Amino acid sequence: MMDPLDGSGSPRREEAESGNSRCPWARFSCWLECVCVVTFDLELGQAIELVYPQDVKLTEKEKTSICYLSFPDSYSGCLGDTQFSFRLRQSVGRRGARSREDCYNRDAPVTLQTESSHFFGFVYFRQVKDTTVKRGYFQKSLVFVSRLPYTHLFHSLLQIVAPEFFEKLEPCLETVCNEIDQWPAPVPGLTLNLPVMGVVLQVRIPSKSDKPGGSPVRAAARQDLLPAPTLLPTIHELDLFKCFQPVLIHLQMLWELILLGEPLVIMAPSPAVSSEMVLALVSAISPLKFCCDFRPYFTIHDSEFREYTTRTQAPPNVVLGVTNPFFIKTFQSWPHVLRLGEIKMSGDLPKQVKVKKLSKLKTLDTKPGVFTSFRSFLHKDKILIKRLLKGIQRKRPSEVQSAIIRRHLLELTQSFIIPLERYMASLMPLQRSVTAWKTPPQVRPFSQDEFMATLEHTGPQLTSMLKGDWMGLYRKFFRSPNFDGWFRQRHREMTQKLESLHLEVICDADLLGWTREKSEVEIVDLILKLREKLVKARRQQLQVRDGVLEKLDDFIHTIIESLPEDLQTVLNTQ
Repeated sequence: MMDPLDGSGSPRREEAESGNSRCPWARFSCWLECVCVVTFDLELGQAIELVYPQDVKLTEKEKTSICYLSFPDSYSGCLGDTQFSFRLRQSVGRRGARSREDCYNRDAPVTLQTESSHFFGFVYFRQVKDTTVKRGYFQKSLVFVSRLPYTHLFHSLLQIVAPEFFEKLEPCLETVCNEIDQWPAPVPGLTLNLPVMGVVLQVRIPSKSDKPGGSPVRAAARQDLLPAPTLLPTIHELDLFKCFQPVLIHLQMLWELILLGEPLVIMAPSPAVSSEMVLALVSAISPLKFCCDFRPYFTIHDSEFREYTTRTQAPPNVVLGVTNPFFIKTFQSWPHVLRLGEIKMSGDLPKQVKVKKLSKLKTLDTKPGVFTSFRSFLHKDKILIKRLLKGIQRKRPSEVQSAIIRRHLLELTQSFIIPLERYMASLMPLQRSVTAWKTPPQVRPFSQDEFMATLEHTGPQLTSMLKGDWMGLYRKFFRSPNFDGWFRQRHREMTQKLESLHLEVICDADLLGWTREKSEVEIVDLILKLREKLVKARRQQLQVRDGVLEKLDDFIHTIIESLPEDLQTVLNTQ
């Protein structure tokens, strides 16, 4: 175990940030923060046995959390191999390779951007009988820790690596990490070939310019690759039909709870079931980003346990996946609890959980159910449920059933968000109001009443067949972290667009002519303001017409050279 280094990133991250892509593990850190091996020690309990790369710095708090989150709860009884995911809060002050991540985030869909304050953990846990071990069982987890929410990719990778690792241990892990360090960076829009352990995974990194709900990736015709690549049609999507089987008739209500950022606990029989359900729910409002906290697998050892279970205040906006029966009592004051049994794929419609009152949530009542007093704003989509039931009867493949659910949820979210996008666009100042000699105009304030007045003619009823209280749903949405996150993101994008337009207008203006009639004080003021705008444009990576920034740089140098030498000296040293 390494010495803790609170509040700092690793040396390789700092080198990667400075642009040195040849430093050890620079490419590796584009994909993974580290790989951990967690084992069961008779004296210590769960303990980190190994971390790769060896120079990665995890704080003691992070290492402790990874230990507890990498093993199923003792109540789960997971024999054999189990895969699941967790999400972990990073220690305060940790640095990331900001410039590279900002570049990736600029082009990635908001739902797949890197996490600045959390790590994702992807776990492959093995528990098998072993008479050579004192406890009688071999218990070990291989964990990939990343800032990227590439659930399907990392679990697929673990399926290749973990069985081999459990046989050959450390040398195998070192080889795999070196292979990942040769991978190209995940650039949105590109199709990449990722070789590992004699297999080549072919993946396409989604881009924010992709059409939502577009076709899955098709294999590119490549003759030069031996062995032939294994195509992963997605890097992040889950089997939604498998996840939502017991709650198909409640999809509408669960979508609303997630959209509104309501506190929700998923009680499941295993970390695999809990983490898949939490991640499936969070993805249900895509392409809208879920801006609340979510924990696919949460334990009583988590550092946020007290924060989330205090009864002196309202529950926080978080979706928690838990397996320990202890939580039944702990979360009796929460407004929404979904209790699941083992999810079984069968030819008949799985037993649908019933909606029950929270007061019925008892420790001894082991029956699954949705314990809530929430009333949906919209009516159920009976056509969707009938279509899925018919699919079960006809033994339609799970992938097709999942595609039907994904399309339905996408259309539902788009019907909800399009009127908001349309209204937001109307708040943008006209392009002709952007002039070179004035600061750029500001985006008009968002008025909830003004927006609600637009719904009669441009509301969701134009694109959705669902009836219900759409107005009430919007009013509640305005009070949620998801609206706040969406609005801040759109407002930032619009403000940056105005800044870009302003720079282009300045570039097209006769700046040299303007300076001929101005005093030195006014000229220096213009130079300082232009410099500030250029620094800001480069820091924010504003999208401007080719050559604009270079032309303004040249103008600044030309004007400075026309000034007296003492002023030139002052300006050139700033």
